[in-house]
Amino acid sequence: MSIPAPAPPELADAEYILPLKWSTDAGLEELTQYLHRISPWIRVLVVDGSPPDLFARHAAAWAGLVEHCPPEPWPGRNGKVAGVMTGVHRARGDRLVLADDDVRYTLPALRRAVLLLDQAEVVRPQNYFHPLPWHARWDTARTLLNRAFGSDYPGTLAVRRRALLAAGGYDGDVLFENLELIRTITAAGGRELRADDLFVARIPPSAAHFRGQRVRQAYDSFAQPARLLLELALLPLGAWALRRPARCLALAGAACALAELGRRRARGTSAFPPTAALWAPAWLLERAVCSWLAVAQRLAGGVRYAGSRMPRAGSSRARLRRRLRLRTPSAAPIPVPSRQLTASAKGE
Repeated sequence: MSIPAPAPPELADAEYILPLKWSTDAGLEELTQYLHRISPWIRVLVVDGSPPDLFARHAAAWAGLVEHCPPEPWPGRNGKVAGVMTGVHRARGDRLVLADDDVRYTLPALRRAVLLLDQAEVVRPQNYFHPLPWHARWDTARTLLNRAFGSDYPGTLAVRRRALLAAGGYDGDVLFENLELIRTITAAGGRELRADDLFVARIPPSAAHFRGQRVRQAYDSFAQPARLLLELALLPLGAWALRRPARCLALAGAACALAELGRRRARGTSAFPPTAALWAPAWLLERAVCSWLAVAQRLAGGVRYAGSRMPRAGSSRARLRRRLRLRTPSAAPIPVPSRQLTASAKGE
């Protein structure tokens, strides 16, 4: 008697790409549970850059559950880009969901992320931390301030495979790799959709890892010069405010008000707790100091990354357009106008 083939996943025309590189397996059991949960919904490809002993352990844990492979070579020092591009090249479908190993989709969120690719070549969901230890609340203030002025940058994107391949992939020698991916697709003529009301959970890092990321996150702003200038102005503004306590109170109140505006945008109150905005002054104080430390690292040759230094945070849009004009096309151009979309609460 023949054994029936397993049923195809619900989102059979899509693929979930998870790049990872672990030095410890502390989170293996929880991630394996998550992979068991999502594998009936969507094909999963784990691109694993972990050391050989961990890679073998992962292969045994996920046998028959996901496709599991090592990353293929890709130019640049950012190993995550190599993992993503390996997954893109190996994928069978055109609709891809790229997600860090701490991202946790529900089925409705995954369905909507894939569906929104009918409207755009790259979809930017909104992450939120769950659970919420103190350092996750602290970092949530950054998310809310980003939402107040525009959109946040999550650890997951939905992309059209053909759009990324038509652009020749994206630069592996930058730190802010998800911004680089978005800019590459839009520079090639693709559409970006900012789904600010598509909430996807993210497991917070340990407090020690959080502390180690402060300057590195500030370094990302070198890819956004106007933002960098504003953040560098925070320290002198704080020094000016310290002369009179009333100024400090006014600035702290303004920061909380802006963060609360971000919390209320696009149904944010469903994902972010009422106290989240109160952490905004603390985050701004952190960024006021870390922005200048990031400048010092830039002068020293770049931020420390994977045993070396990474000088560039990201490519400007003009630089990407020049690169795309000069490269020999490897695929047909994307036949859509370049424009930016924002998803409504209904995803229409």
